[in-house]
Amino acid sequence: METVLVKPARSARKAKGDGHLRRAEILEAAERIFVADGYEGATIRKIADEVGVSSTALYMHFRDKDEILHEICLQAMQALLEQNSEIAARPTDAVTRVRLMLEAYVRMGLEHPNAYRLVFCAPLRGGDTPARRATAEIGSQCYACYSGVVREILAAGQLKITDADCAARALWAACHGVVTLMIAQPDTDWGPEGELGRVTVEGLLHGLVAE
Repeated sequence: METVLVKPARSARKAKGDGHLRRAEILEAAERIFVADGYEGATIRKIADEVGVSSTALYMHFRDKDEILHEICLQAMQALLEQNSEIAARPTDAVTRVRLMLEAYVRMGLEHPNAYRLVFCAPLRGGDTPARRATAEIGSQCYACYSGVVREILAAGQLKITDADCAARALWAACHGVVTLMIAQPDTDWGPEGELGRVTVEGLLHGLVAE
């Protein structure tokens, strides 16, 4: 009788890969699941299945889902700080730099809606951790970098009010509102890409900055 060799079924699990790349895959998958299912609905098993690894393998990279969530927030804030620092250092007038910072902020939120919602719209969970403290510190640095340029406008005698921090918060809050609304209603026709953000920034600057 002829023996028929049957190849074993391929596993859906991914082979071991570079740790840095696998960690990035886990963060991307977790970000999608946190937004889609909420904090309570997101589980380590769901995240592992999305990546194509076992739960045990995932635990080799992260202690729990709180650590994953905090890492997502930390990376988003690090990117924003780098962006603000680069714009703040440009050799151009303060109004232009503030405009560029705000437009870049809106663009970042729309290009990375999941991370944006996690950082700016959802409360962090899991208590005090090194990643959470680092995220808060970087957030403070981001605001200090941005508001410092707004204070340059005041120092140049171009700000229509005397409270630079109030002006900075008003500009930021308006842009946050635009991003949040556009993310929450993706099926609405918001016009040409980036136009609503630019019009919002220009309108606010026109009201706050003297010619």
